[in-house]
Amino acid sequence: MDDFILEGVHDYSAESEYVEPSSEIKEKLEEFKDMKLGLMVHFGLYNQLGLMASWGLVDEEAEWSRSTEEYGYRHNWQSEGEKIREEYFDLINSFNPVRFNPDEWAEIAEETGFKYLIFTTKHHDGFCLWDTKQTDYKVTAENCPFSKHEKADIVKNVFDAFRKKNLKIGAYFSKPDWHSENFWEDGSGYTTRMPTYDVNEKPEKWQAFTEYTHRQFEELIKEYGKIDILWLDGGQVCKKRGLDIKLENIIPKLRKINPELIVADRTAGGEYENYITPEKAIPEKMISVPWESCLTLGRDFNYIYDDDYKSPEALIEVLMEIICKGGNLALNVSPQPDGRIPRNAIKSLKGLGNWLNKYGEAVKYDKEIPKYNTATQKYEAIYLPLYYLYESFRYEIDQAEKN
Repeated sequence: MDDFILEGVHDYSAESEYVEPSSEIKEKLEEFKDMKLGLMVHFGLYNQLGLMASWGLVDEEAEWSRSTEEYGYRHNWQSEGEKIREEYFDLINSFNPVRFNPDEWAEIAEETGFKYLIFTTKHHDGFCLWDTKQTDYKVTAENCPFSKHEKADIVKNVFDAFRKKNLKIGAYFSKPDWHSENFWEDGSGYTTRMPTYDVNEKPEKWQAFTEYTHRQFEELIKEYGKIDILWLDGGQVCKKRGLDIKLENIIPKLRKINPELIVADRTAGGEYENYITPEKAIPEKMISVPWESCLTLGRDFNYIYDDDYKSPEALIEVLMEIICKGGNLALNVSPQPDGRIPRNAIKSLKGLGNWLNKYGEAVKYDKEIPKYNTATQKYEAIYLPLYYLYESFRYEIDQAEKN
């Protein structure tokens, strides 16, 4: 297992372990590689209080997920695990992003130059942003205030809005579900990211969880239009760790509905990790298989009240490095509690969009990636032209600020 995972905390799978997919999926991956820039959106209960998404529920991760920092970046409001879980799960009773406007999100994405979306249908906390029939822990439940809203089925409305702008659709889905009684039997006792029981001793319970997961996959693929990417998070749920949810039984069924479905079973390896996903990291060297760095516009994947957003210049520099190494950038933005994209986030995205509108053709190049020049430490056939464009952009900004 140690040889399979790279980069420490923000894991990604080793290139050497990559399993080539079918010819049809390889063809779609070539199209994916050409898109270069994706918008990732984390949205859920945690946005209400500016909390880290889900992780404060886990006692084993308390040192980093519940740490107390300056105002605006509170991971959790207290340290007692059982109380946190009780109050966190109860956030369904106050979730009400009344200014949620997916058409506005999609317009911002289009103007920035994003080509695809990865949206959190369900994070590890188990709260579903679509009208699933498998659980009442969902945005359309009667006890959720937003269920009365005309756009209560958030997943449907987001996917529809982005398709109108011709963006490809990726459904982020957490394999672990810490609200499910078939993953965590109850909220008491010491919790880890793993099930609270031994799946070998209670195989019927794990089977129930597997079937629950499969039914949710089928809902999304059958009922929510064409989904281009099924982006599976929670790599601890995999065969290698004894938590097998039998993807080989469900993915072929999903591909009968959509034969072009790309699956990113991140850090799990095997035939359903169709591309590699470094998290909050950029590989030191070029990777020859399809890959995507998921980075954040702000400090983390969740909304933070006084967040610091990366400047357009920083975003351009990151995008250039990733492109020169043959990858895609999935840039995460998290909406504020009322459902709007934060103003300062939009400002950064507009700066990136302005540059791409002017110089975007320069990032479109043949699929043949030039060799890395160890003498100059650059991919000269691509990187240097982009670098000059970047310097030109910075000069324009400097001149504008002087005026």
